[in-house]
Amino acid sequence: MDLPYRPGVGIMLLNAQARIFVGRRLDSTAEAWQMPQGGIDPGEEPLAAARRELAEETGVTGATVLAESADWLSYDLPPDIQPRIWGGRFRGQRQKWFAMRHTGTDADVNIATAHPEFSDWRWAEAADVPRLIVPFKQALYHRLLEEFATVIAPALA
Repeated sequence: MDLPYRPGVGIMLLNAQARIFVGRRLDSTAEAWQMPQGGIDPGEEPLAAARRELAEETGVTGATVLAESADWLSYDLPPDIQPRIWGGRFRGQRQKWFAMRHTGTDADVNIATAHPEFSDWRWAEAADVPRLIVPFKQALYHRLLEEFATVIAPALA
């Protein structure tokens, strides 16, 4: 596939109990959940994009950065949906991920944003997150759980 990857960010938002925010995709007929993520605007730094995407998708503005992925991680869209996503211009996303601790309360979460992406949300146990995700993102999510294990575990101590 000669198409480029869309530059993006992702956020593993953790609550005080080390549960991870997942939202159910509004635009999917499947039971598709994911962590907040989105594109990087031209000239935007990855952390700024992550904070913007988190606010745009969840309403959360109070979060402390715990870790940043060492590498840019990518996933490919399945061939049957690739032409319908982002106008068919990209093969998938290449993302910089951030683990963040939510510093507010559940009342601060508001998925009824100006351009909603989620129909529902919840805090999920880390071990459950990969099975909630669409298959083409599962390997990336497993890698994130391994890489961010040291920031997830202290909250459980």
